[in-house]
Amino acid sequence: MSKEVFIVSAVRTPMGSFMGSLSSISATELGSVAIKGAVERAGVSNEAIDEVFMGNVLQA
Repeated sequence: MSKEVFIVSAVRTPMGSFMGSLSSISATELGSVAIKGAVERAGVSNEAIDEVFMGNVLQA
């Protein structure tokens, strides 16, 4: 069984400093904002998305 894979959009969260203005926002919450932005930019419906792969590196 083969599946087609499409990368239709990419975004990133803003970079903040240690204990800066973004420190009260969880990585999960920031990631959800990035995913919503990627979906909006791609112009696809939420129902068309089966899976999302994302990463988190060096969270302070």
